[in-house]
Amino acid sequence: MKDALRPSLALPEGRSKVLLHSCCAPCSGEVMEAMLAAGIQYDIFFYNPNIHPVKEYEIRKNENIRFAEKNGIGFIDADYDVDNWFDRIKGLENEPERGERCTKCFDMRFERTALYAYEHGYDTITSSLGISRWKDMNQINGSGERAASRYENLLYWTYNWRKHGGSARMIEISKREEFYQQEYCGCVYSLRDTNRHRRSQGRDRITLGVKFYGREEILKPD
Repeated sequence: MKDALRPSLALPEGRSKVLLHSCCAPCSGEVMEAMLAAGIQYDIFFYNPNIHPVKEYEIRKNENIRFAEKNGIGFIDADYDVDNWFDRIKGLENEPERGERCTKCFDMRFERTALYAYEHGYDTITSSLGISRWKDMNQINGSGERAASRYENLLYWTYNWRKHGGSARMIEISKREEFYQQEYCGCVYSLRDTNRHRRSQGRDRITLGVKFYGREEILKPD
């Protein structure tokens, strides 16, 4: 997918095969197209046990699968080990977004990504998480680098996917593909806090599965 406005992209020297941790289709669309345009060999690793409830998890995962299949990209569907996730963040339920709970969540997801990469011959891991303006890039990169450092010759690629128009293309691709438009980060505590904020503004609570980029109409839930 050639794009005259997208700058040339190259892996760090000596690297050849990437495992892309994807959090969702809207965030990963630009990352995927950028690497495709650059001829970079990669597969998607979908490991996001934080996403709640399971209905939301399945919608986000299936949107990502749809786009991966459209582009001929390998998709690894990892476990939805939600019980382990709750154990990992126990005691941090009331931490704010970008706080310690998010660090623990990123650590868990990247640790599994790094393990799979090491066991299956990938020399580089990266993530679509950082393209979102709602995320702390340094927090994400720190978790990724810690996870990769556990294994010899494994690198976490800290490329800033927001730069050079990446954030704008993320929205353009989402509208073009009519991706599902999630309205909160993903976990049950993010859903709780988002709904609290919406109620404080006199807005309705989030309804799952109804909003899609590029569609004027709102689909009715099942």
